[in-house]
Amino acid sequence: MTFYLRPIALAESPQSEEGEAVRLAGGMAYASRFALIERREGRIVSRERFSVREIRNLPEEAQVQWEALKQTPAPLQCGARTIRLDQPQVVGILNVTPDSFSDGGQFLDDPQVANAHSAAMLEAGAAMIDVGGESTRPGAAAVWEGDEIKRVIPAVERLAAMGAAISIDTRRAAVMEAALAAGAQVINDVSALRHDPRSLETAARSGAPVVLMHAPGEGEDLHSGGAYQDVVLDVFDWLAARRNAAIAAGVGREKIVLDPGIGFGKSIADNLALLNALPLFHALGQPLMVGVSRKRMIGALSNEAPAHERLGGSLTLALKALDAGVQLLRVHDVAETVQAVRVWRGLRDAALTDFAQLPPL
Repeated sequence: MTFYLRPIALAESPQSEEGEAVRLAGGMAYASRFALIERREGRIVSRERFSVREIRNLPEEAQVQWEALKQTPAPLQCGARTIRLDQPQVVGILNVTPDSFSDGGQFLDDPQVANAHSAAMLEAGAAMIDVGGESTRPGAAAVWEGDEIKRVIPAVERLAAMGAAISIDTRRAAVMEAALAAGAQVINDVSALRHDPRSLETAARSGAPVVLMHAPGEGEDLHSGGAYQDVVLDVFDWLAARRNAAIAAGVGREKIVLDPGIGFGKSIADNLALLNALPLFHALGQPLMVGVSRKRMIGALSNEAPAHERLGGSLTLALKALDAGVQLLRVHDVAETVQAVRVWRGLRDAALTDFAQLPPL
């Protein structure tokens, strides 16, 4: 049997629940009620609901999750830059590819355009820039690692010269090594260090923070094999297993970030279920990254809007992730998302004092 402790009622502040709310992952989201879910052989067999006051005598597995839900993650150390994870941060996307679904080719052939875009994202408030040299959209052609290196290294070097925190979005060990040598500080692997047999060793040896993303497929096609008994719990278990594999290979637990992989081998219903269940993933005890910017599900829910017309949907899903306490938002539209985060944070800061003037009970 397996247990899961899922937050099911979120609050804007502990005061709104008269102190009976837990701060999720040391951030700016709070939960007051929880569901204890029991699963056997892949099927849910029981679900009990508790308030904070009622939680006691949990099964050992659920008790570990209870402590993890309340744990503040260590900041990410990116060279001279420190990225705090007790507040939400925006990660800007820089695709140096000819065929990415949203901006393929825009920043590949003209370094000045790419440079200006990178500088604009940093000036707008991006905490980190994620550089990718391979499209991972469904049906995209595989890229030889030599070509991928040629695409990403100039971009990484330019960003390093700006003093940026940089993650390298790749699933190939040789690209990880080259990018880290050029100034990147974080590895973001959409295959969760499964694609390249050397990736686990490379990540552990580097000492760099690592983002492990869920994708059901193996080999070149990350989108295949997306059959789930319960997508939320299946992805939770999968991420726990990949986290444990990385730790066993020598990656420090404090350096691991998890990503549920929205859009990778998942239907619209699967994606929506995962987004609604994001608070559960804090029970894994790792900071979370979510990338929903301009994704296909937004078009599917909005009259097939093309990728460049999905800002409204992207911001809606970003706010959903913020409400769930997600620490890292990976986005194309940095300035707009940073503005949304700042307004959201203002609301949260105000909520912490909303009840300060009430007379004592």
